[in-house]
Amino acid sequence: MKENKTVFVCNQCGNISVKWKGRCPECGAWDSFEEELADRGSVKSAKAGDVAVPQKLHQLNVPEYIRKSTGISELDRVLGGGVVMGSVVLLSGEPGIGKSTLLMQMCDRLGQSGTILYVSGEESVTQLKLRADRLGIGDGDVYLLTETNTEAITEQCEKLSPDIVIIDSVQTLYSDKFTSAPGSVTQVKEAALALSVYAKKSNAAIFLVGHINKEGGISGPKTLEHMVDAVLYFEGERTQSYRIIRAIKNRYGSTNEIGVFEMGERGLTEIPNPSETMLAERPKGVSGSCAGCVMEGSRPIITEIQSLVSKTAYPSPKRTCDGFDYNRMCLLIAVLEKRMGLRFSECDVYLNVAGGLRLEEPGADLSVALSLISGMTDRVCPDDIIAFGEIGLAGEVRAVSHVEYRIKEALRLGFSRIIIPESCIGKRSPFLGKSEVKGISNIFQLLSFLSDKK
Repeated sequence: MKENKTVFVCNQCGNISVKWKGRCPECGAWDSFEEELADRGSVKSAKAGDVAVPQKLHQLNVPEYIRKSTGISELDRVLGGGVVMGSVVLLSGEPGIGKSTLLMQMCDRLGQSGTILYVSGEESVTQLKLRADRLGIGDGDVYLLTETNTEAITEQCEKLSPDIVIIDSVQTLYSDKFTSAPGSVTQVKEAALALSVYAKKSNAAIFLVGHINKEGGISGPKTLEHMVDAVLYFEGERTQSYRIIRAIKNRYGSTNEIGVFEMGERGLTEIPNPSETMLAERPKGVSGSCAGCVMEGSRPIITEIQSLVSKTAYPSPKRTCDGFDYNRMCLLIAVLEKRMGLRFSECDVYLNVAGGLRLEEPGADLSVALSLISGMTDRVCPDDIIAFGEIGLAGEVRAVSHVEYRIKEALRLGFSRIIIPESCIGKRSPFLGKSEVKGISNIFQLLSFLSDKK
């Protein structure tokens, strides 16, 4: 019998070698070569004898995708309205962030209307039952399986025919066809391929749990993210209660939506109104605090931006940033110093976004700048003021999108003075006349909104 030949592939750059090397000659990565089968002829994604033929596009009658609600509205929002049957979703996050907890709670909701198979390669059935009891999981149609062999898992799936399959985690799976260890490039790719083929054939939705490496990316080959239909990241600090789930890839929905949860004793609790939650502990009458509004998909989120500016005792001032891009903060500081003459070069600057949220859109520039000016001048930004807009290098304030949604959210939370770019004034709705919407064209006008301490 002819033996299958193997090669070694770098999991960083894809360089192929006939023998194992400690260091990749192409990208310089150490210990990155993984064993992989060279002859892939024995791996088939279709039945023997099946041959694909070209078809005319306009003659195809494609059935509509069937979406099924997970029972968790925040997760449905990120998925684009629910999970698409026959799709493969990769859920990744740091250890202890709550991935297994979220999926177990999803089992409780989906188990009332369908069959769920929860496959764990890291925990025993007893450990899974203890978690289910702690979370108060009911008596839904949920089956537990502790198995790491890919062929055995797909065999059980064929017998049970579940609607949802959860694999926790894909890095623990292995196939007898390969000699490499579980978690290697070959094993992860083959497991994802086999499960993806089963999902498309049986119209079952599959959730794969992925580990995080020390660089913060998904462990395993990068091709794993291309093989699945959606990639979700579960973010948040384990020392904080808030968790954010966002999509970085979604073939059936937007990648801009986020879901917000709070971790408690009975698992994850949805936060349908994150703006109100994040502003609940905002201090009053303190310099360096300003409210801002960013868009996460179709959802406007208002958060508090805090800055502390103090005289430095060292030749090189310190810059610390949490929740906002560090380079963007340095750019805004340079603009404020050059255009307004504020001496940030003599001060340490500490910037923080309350609640653990990360602001990535340019619309947060104006609120960050107002917070920095308030912290530098020690003048208070009134509690009823909110600002959003982009700042250019000349100190001009540029327009942002979704102005009406932001203003409506600000009004709902009680903000009476809203600072927006002057070019956006004509885009606000007529019913917003109860508030004082002020349009500004440059950062010099921000000083007029600050008041002295009482």
